[in-house]
Amino acid sequence: MTAVVLDDVTVKFASANSTFTVFENISFEVQTGGFVSIIGPSGCGKSTLLRAIANLFDISAGSISVFGKLPSKARQARDFAFVFQEATLLPWLTALENVQMPLEVGEADIGTDNYDPLELLELVGLADRARALPHELSGGMRQRVAIARALICKPRVLLMDEPFGALDEITRDRLNNELLRIWRKTGTTILFVTHSIAEAAYLGQKVLVFKSAKAQSQAVEYIDIDLPNERTPKLLDTMDFVKVTGKLRSLLATNSA
Repeated sequence: MTAVVLDDVTVKFASANSTFTVFENISFEVQTGGFVSIIGPSGCGKSTLLRAIANLFDISAGSISVFGKLPSKARQARDFAFVFQEATLLPWLTALENVQMPLEVGEADIGTDNYDPLELLELVGLADRARALPHELSGGMRQRVAIARALICKPRVLLMDEPFGALDEITRDRLNNELLRIWRKTGTTILFVTHSIAEAAYLGQKVLVFKSAKAQSQAVEYIDIDLPNERTPKLLDTMDFVKVTGKLRSLLATNSA
């Protein structure tokens, strides 16, 4: 089953004196349970793409569907959740209270088929920090709480906008493996924006590559990642991984020219 479909999607933003095209004629599909990484130069529209899927603004042309619904309907049904680069936890709430917050705000009818907040903290390895306030947690821990919070209503799609971009490399590698474990356990469809070629290749089953913003960005390649489904840190040192990252690097270099 197809989870997300974009068909000739164009996004333009108008100002008082001009119109700026962020990207145009984007078309691709994400299968249910898939993991798609999205890479491209700064300003090419990666984050805008996620926000369009999330119905945070109206697209200029084309169509988007999430499990056959308009994004506005999918948003009302809580079919997707968003994880940003910053964890954006409420500082006066504990980790557990931050995770369960979506059950207490927003739409009146959120359904009953939700995860238990404490089970989610256990899933992300933080059950022993349930009562900790955000300032008592490391950056990586705060992002794990944010992921648990995003999963609380069992979203069918998880939109992640550079969630590990501000973390040190060791923590980032650890959270990449944590995210893959969570993805396999929950079966959630994930779209993951990153600037890291290695991260895109390690996490994604597919990678969507964007052009440079100077060229009126569009997805120029949507490639399969020919690596084992079971990703482990040892994979990073293999020639197969080097070949995949080399291909992505070549595409980015060509498209940024």
